[in-house]
Amino acid sequence: MRLKHLPLAVAIIVAASITGCQRESRTIISHDQVFAQLDTEVVEALSSNPFLQEWTTPFGAPPFSEIEEAHFMPAFKFAMKQQLMEIDAITASEAKATFANTIAPLAHSGETLAKVSGVFSNLSSAETNDELIQIAQELSPLRTAHNDGIYQNDMLFQRVKAVHESMGSLKLKPEESMLIKEFYRRFVRSGALLDEAQKARLREINSELGLLSLKFGNNRLKEDNAYGLVVTNRNDLNGLPENAIAAAADEAAARGLSAGNWVFTHKWPSLWPFMQYCQNRNLRRQILEAYAERCNKGNETDNKEVIRQMVTLRLEKANMLGFPTWAHHQHDVAMAENPENVYGLLNQLWPAALEKAEEEKADLQALFEKDFPGQKLQAWDWRYYVEKVKKEKFDLDEEELRQYFALENVEKGAFEVCRRLWGLTFTQVTNVPVYHQEVKAFEVKDANGSHIGLLYMDYHPRPGKGAGAWMSNYRPQWKDGKTNIRPIVVNVGNYSRATGDMPALLTMDEANTLFHELGHGLHGLLSQCTYRPTSGTSVPTDFVELPSQIMEHWAFEPEVMKMYARHWQTGEEIPQSLIDKIVNAGTFNQGFATTEFLAAALLDLDYHTITDPTAVENIAAFEKQSLEKMGLIPEILPRYRTTYFAHITGGYSAGYYSYIWAEVLDADAFQAFKEKGDIFHQATAKSFRTNILEAGGSRPAMEMYKAFRGSEPTIDALLENRGLKK
Repeated sequence: MRLKHLPLAVAIIVAASITGCQRESRTIISHDQVFAQLDTEVVEALSSNPFLQEWTTPFGAPPFSEIEEAHFMPAFKFAMKQQLMEIDAITASEAKATFANTIAPLAHSGETLAKVSGVFSNLSSAETNDELIQIAQELSPLRTAHNDGIYQNDMLFQRVKAVHESMGSLKLKPEESMLIKEFYRRFVRSGALLDEAQKARLREINSELGLLSLKFGNNRLKEDNAYGLVVTNRNDLNGLPENAIAAAADEAAARGLSAGNWVFTHKWPSLWPFMQYCQNRNLRRQILEAYAERCNKGNETDNKEVIRQMVTLRLEKANMLGFPTWAHHQHDVAMAENPENVYGLLNQLWPAALEKAEEEKADLQALFEKDFPGQKLQAWDWRYYVEKVKKEKFDLDEEELRQYFALENVEKGAFEVCRRLWGLTFTQVTNVPVYHQEVKAFEVKDANGSHIGLLYMDYHPRPGKGAGAWMSNYRPQWKDGKTNIRPIVVNVGNYSRATGDMPALLTMDEANTLFHELGHGLHGLLSQCTYRPTSGTSVPTDFVELPSQIMEHWAFEPEVMKMYARHWQTGEEIPQSLIDKIVNAGTFNQGFATTEFLAAALLDLDYHTITDPTAVENIAAFEKQSLEKMGLIPEILPRYRTTYFAHITGGYSAGYYSYIWAEVLDADAFQAFKEKGDIFHQATAKSFRTNILEAGGSRPAMEMYKAFRGSEPTIDALLENRGLKK
């Protein structure tokens, strides 16, 4: 459940030629001007490239069927040249640097590059193949060099610096002030104040980090796609629900195995039901141990050396830029401000979470010993006995619940929440190009019927799709003169599939994730900013999870469940008795959930607060020491171990804590609705939309939150929601 970040230099933006809108008065390098700098043969080759054409599709959606792998690299090179020409136009000016002649055109530069990058980055995450992987490897150093070429351009920096220094005397809108500060900070953090030798080394580091990140992700995808636990004895499937067995049979058939074989994978819709229900303890051990050892086998897909190099290079980069650790570098632009504040929050939560986890373990152990007298509960037993205890204590059965959480009903429920809060409507459109036949497209409209944006929903696992769930943009919202460019947003997930005549039935966690990612989608869709770098989800990482996580609160409110939870066969509304069981079990297993999360967050932070690179010479030993230091019990694995911890190779390095930091915000924010006695309180919903969802990064994060809530958040609501409050 994460936001998919794209590189700063290629943040997505739509070319005005797509919309046919009138541009504001600013210097833009046209395609023809770039063509004039190229050989005739190159121009002819580019003339049919879809990225250099006007897209006449509905809503300006990418014409996926026309785009081929061979189009990407030429389009990227063309677009990079075009943006550099736009930068040259800014630096060539002899006029005094102003917001209008320096900051605004810099913010608007690179439209074609963003157009290409939007498609490439999203396909590389959700529908990749060997060709795209190869292109990504070739492209990574080019993109890094292009980014460095802009943010280490001294002539451009001097103009940005001049505007930054004169801010006090300028009459600026809040968004304009934020944009100036953001650009100045980007230049400084990209090495603008370093000498030439240091800049050269920084460029090398950035290039190496880009390639290492790609390698990490490719290794993980290869291992996830290659793994399969093959079961040949039907009796070994005892305890598993029929839909999980049917899905495993489908997976076996997809791998060319005959009937009578079942394959379980490390994709979550396959893995977690197996861990919850399979009575065969040895098979549970096999699949979980294989899961926990992903990319940790000393072979060509081992990620330990990748992580060691990344952590070491990040430390070197942070030191060059004046920070003692990478965490200080990252938190300098976050709400947390520094790693000491982050450790403060995590260490405040850890003792209570671990104590609750120990209590939960005692309950599980008592039930476990009835089956295995004298033996100790293990990590591969936890989820299985959680289901048994849940049934014994609360008479709650996850499989019974799933019958009421058909994917389409959960989707409708999430959309209905948005309608009741803000009047939004979601209408499926079939005339819009999609990148895979499973993807659905929705036009989102406001209460007055005006167009807000286009939303793609991509729900199920595929070999070309990365693990987890995320939101991203094909095009963000921004304003080109008087024209408000509306966004194209995508929500990607890996939820359970339909099997046989049974629709896709979601677990509570999957239903929760659907609401979560739609919250990210709303942050992008409802944005009302002027400039791309401040639009939508362009906010600190530890603030960006607020819009997504607050949506989770509505998912299992009794009033909301009665709106959407219907039995997939009978259409019967979820009974009040079942809702009561869900509410009664609300904080059940939260010791486990909080502890496994905090363990990963603390591991991430430990890696990125090292001051000596020799500390990570042995990655396995470092991880072991970190987990032992915090006292993690062996029955609980951290949510992510080092070699498959994808968050820390991307935008969430030293930032995995962001989810719990934002939970302080979202728990406190939802209280604003509860205090009004109406979870759809219109004035509160309007305030949240205006001050959070529409505002993007146009103001400081805490300032936006206080404008909504009236005060800074407290931790009390989070502790109560997780059952950690004494």
